[in-house]
Amino acid sequence: MSLYTLLPFIVLIGAMFLMTRSAKKKQQQAASMRNELQPGSGVRTIGGMYATVKEVNEDTVLLDAAPGVDLLFAKNAIGAVLTDDEYNRIVHGVEHDLKADGTVVPDDASSLTETDEPAADASSDASDDKPLDLGKKDLADKPAEVAVEPKAVEPKAEEAVADEAESKKTDGGAEAK
Repeated sequence: MSLYTLLPFIVLIGAMFLMTRSAKKKQQQAASMRNELQPGSGVRTIGGMYATVKEVNEDTVLLDAAPGVDLLFAKNAIGAVLTDDEYNRIVHGVEHDLKADGTVVPDDASSLTETDEPAADASSDASDDKPLDLGKKDLADKPAEVAVEPKAVEPKAEEAVADEAESKKTDGGAEAK
């Protein structure tokens, strides 16, 4: 066997090794995060519930979801341990330490449509622009199409068609069975 025939197999084995290695590393990080749980820290479960750790046991965690609501979860159900600032921001809506430059990102798009110029200037700028040609021609540019009259049908032909249609109708008689 030559090196060229073995090369695809070597590449495949190398890719499998790298994928399993990264998966093992993620599992080890998650296990260490769960083992470092302490009472009072905020967590998010894999189901998306936010709660505070009340008690940590060997395989379970007692979570305080709301005043008077204690829930028992398996340690494997803890998806992330949150920092105090992040937990308070998500659960209580408390914002701490906004950026030093004071830049605040708006929650809606209203500030994107506002301009610093007066409304009269903005409308005059819009009227100065040429309309965009999207490839459609105006109806005024097209020549008027000539209306074509339908061909006159002879009265005898119309009567023959009507008679033929009536003969095909059945009232549930012997022909319909």
